[in-house]
Amino acid sequence: MSLKSLLMPVVSQHMLSRQTLLKRRATLERERQINRQPHRVLYFHQVDDPYSALTAACLEQFVRRYDVIFTPHLVSPPDDAAAPAREQLIAYSRRDAERLGRRYGIHFRDGGEQPDRSMADYTHSMLLGAIDEQRFHTLAGHLSACLWHEPARIAQFINPLAVPMPADGPSVAAHVAASNALRRKLGHYLGATFYYAGEWYWGIDRLHHLERRLQELGAAKPGVTDLMFPPGRDLTTPVEVPDPPTIDFFVSLRSPYTAIVARRVYELGRLTGAPVRSRIVLPMVMRGLPVPAEKRSYIAADAAREAHVRGIPFGRINDPVGRPVERGTAIFPYARRMGREQAYIESFLDGVWARGIDAGSNRGLRRIVENAGLDWDAARACLRDESWRAEVEQNRTDMLALGLWGVPSFKVRDVAVWGQDRLWAIQAELIRGTSAA
Repeated sequence: MSLKSLLMPVVSQHMLSRQTLLKRRATLERERQINRQPHRVLYFHQVDDPYSALTAACLEQFVRRYDVIFTPHLVSPPDDAAAPAREQLIAYSRRDAERLGRRYGIHFRDGGEQPDRSMADYTHSMLLGAIDEQRFHTLAGHLSACLWHEPARIAQFINPLAVPMPADGPSVAAHVAASNALRRKLGHYLGATFYYAGEWYWGIDRLHHLERRLQELGAAKPGVTDLMFPPGRDLTTPVEVPDPPTIDFFVSLRSPYTAIVARRVYELGRLTGAPVRSRIVLPMVMRGLPVPAEKRSYIAADAAREAHVRGIPFGRINDPVGRPVERGTAIFPYARRMGREQAYIESFLDGVWARGIDAGSNRGLRRIVENAGLDWDAARACLRDESWRAEVEQNRTDMLALGLWGVPSFKVRDVAVWGQDRLWAIQAELIRGTSAA
């Protein structure tokens, strides 16, 4: 066992623990009070990003609900390193935003293409004018809706809403450059993101974390006790689904988001009778897709928050990237033959993401195997078999054909979604037409 494998679980457990997070928040809050500073929320908006369009629609309501100084910034799309498979990401984002908008009653329609570049630039200039007059939160939703759905109406908003004159090109470029630099300095890479006192919150999916934090700090306006976009609830009782379809569950053993959703997927399958087919793919970084440091840092912190909300153990990490992932994947076909597919996936993910087990060592991998109810000698013999690679490559090809490239991803019937925070879409499709819908 290497020194890194010994230290990583200890360090990660400290950095990602709920106690550490709450202590950090308390320290920042004391500093705010000592300096008599208001609650400051920064928001970073990407004009041609569907998730930013959804978020813009709720900003006026957010500002009405909380006693905060709200400071918006206009930013560029993420760098190539933070947005692998950019074209697929753009296309998927539009489809996903339409789905998410339907869920929360926000109009967004995927027209199959991005907004016209000249109209996006014009909207940029109008939004900067709104920022200068501190009215971004009241206008961003209207302007984003027009840009995406009725661009010809954008100019009509100038007089009825008293929108300030559009900013000139050099002013927009200077603002965006400064906002990009600030976003990078604070540790993020995406649009539709909120930053408050050391933490990031991406889009309406994570706004509930920020709202809870502000409410606990007493920053909510009188009468505000609910959440604008509460996280979805999992099934807790069986539902009779006629002829239940298979759930294709695309898994990476190195994915923290996969680690915090796996048990929920299998439980959904159990409660609906839907078979879950686990389909392992190699991690992005092992498929030649870069994952920059700020992205890894945000994902770990975000996964820890999401795990806390669901009561899922997470944070004592022993990163299995490289050979440990390959060793773990080589044993998967044996686990499936023994009818222990679910137990093995759960044991591996829990072992490396919550227990700090070194899957790269025989001792650690044996713990994972035996915790899944499998025989170590039989499993160890599988490590010499490379036939798993063909199956994993086929899984990757099938996942890409669905317009997906990251994990965890899911498919049931004609619905294919990416992300642990989209399990609700699979649940809704499974129970569609039943009394639980």
